[in-house]
This record gives sequence, structure tokens and C-alpha cells, in this order.
Amino acid sequence: MLNTELFDTESPAIKLEAVYLQYDNSNSDVGIYIPAWTVKRGERILLYGESGSGKTTILNLLSGILIPNQGSIEILRQPFSSLPSHRRDRFRAQHIGVVFQQFNLIPYLSVLKNIELACYFAKSNTRKTKAACVELLEQLKLSASILCRPANSLSVGQQQRVAIARALINNPEILLVDEPTSAPDTAAKESFMAILMKMCTLSGTTLVFVSHDMDLRYYFESSIEVSSLIQPVESENVSFVGVE
Repeated sequence: MLNTELFDTESPAIKLEAVYLQYDNSNSDVGIYIPAWTVKRGERILLYGESGSGKTTILNLLSGILIPNQGSIEILRQPFSSLPSHRRDRFRAQHIGVVFQQFNLIPYLSVLKNIELACYFAKSNTRKTKAACVELLEQLKLSASILCRPANSLSVGQQQRVAIARALINNPEILLVDEPTSAPDTAAKESFMAILMKMCTLSGTTLVFVSHDMDLRYYFESSIEVSSLIQPVESENVSFVGVE
């Protein structure tokens, strides 16, 4: 049963303890080990590092796309990494918004239908979805007229903001953003970041944003280099018993 203290604002939003993920089933030494990491509720964190440093892997662990071989991941006081897959999927849909690097919009569906899918997976009431979409799009500086347009007819910058709207439609407590590749220039990037930070501040959303762009540190309360979280996989840190 899910913890009834889900909305305890004093507890951390994210808590990792002795998390080990094995990349290669044939080699126990190929993987990542995170001894401990805690993110406070409402905190906004930039997780930065070069390509291949493990940024997206960590985000996939936090969203439940990947499950650690050992250790625990708690999200909003729930034993997230040990929940059965169907309950983990439901919990993600209801409490975690994810913006993927390539946005993952369904190209032939309208903007409205793409956003409604998030409501469907969360099993939330869709009767007010259109009005909520219009409000979100206005905050993201997009016209409501795009709701009927297919996703593949939008510019990259517009797709980026639609992906944010989809991630926020269920009012998630946590937002995970995987370095969207949309910002074509500095002005567009700055505009997007300012809007995103304002929306997270207004809603009290916990934000983990991964990027290789260290210039973004200006927007965040704290920034963490991935290499400072990850330790080498060593036998004293990880027990390989039961790891296949």
C-alpha cells in the first residue's frame, strides 16, 4: 500500500541509498553506483556532465524507466524502485512529469491529444483537460490555436513547450527534464528557462534538469556534477550476489 504521508512537505522529494545499476549482464563491473543522494521538496537542481557521464541514466532511474539491481530509490516517501511495475507506472503518471530529450510526442496526433495521453495514463479526469491545456500553453507563451495541429507541424521550440505542458498537466510534484535539444539560439534558451523556472516556482515543483551546458547554472539553486554522485563499482560497495 502506498504511504499515506505522501504529501509530508518535511520529507525529501527524492532519496537514493546504495543504488547500483549494472549496464552489462556479462560484466558486473560495468555500471554505476550512487552511495546516497537526497533532493529536498521544491528544490531546483541542475545535474550536469559530459555525454556518457550517466546523466540520462540517473534520470531514467528517478522516473522508474530503469530499476536498480541493488539499493533503494524513494520518491515522495514511496519505495518507488521496489513497487510492482504497474503501480510504479501509475505513480509516475500521477506524481512525476518527464520531458524527454527528443520530446516523445506522437507526430500524427494533435497537440491536445498528446497532452490528453498524460491524463489517460494518470487516470485523471479529462473533462477539464482542454481548459487546463489552454492555461498551460498561455503560460508557456503558446497560442491555444495550436491545440488542433498535429505535433509534427510544430517548430522544434513549440514541440519543446508542448512537451513541458504534457509533463505538467497532472500537476506533478516532481519534474524531470532531460536536456531538451530545442534552443536554437541564446535568446530562445533564456526565454524557455525563465518560463520553466517561473512555472516551477509558482507550483512548488521539485525540478531535476540534466544538461551538459554549465551556463544554465545561473537558473538553479544548486548544480551537481554527475561524477560527484557516482562512485566506481567496487566489491566493497556492491554485493554481486543475485545480480545476473
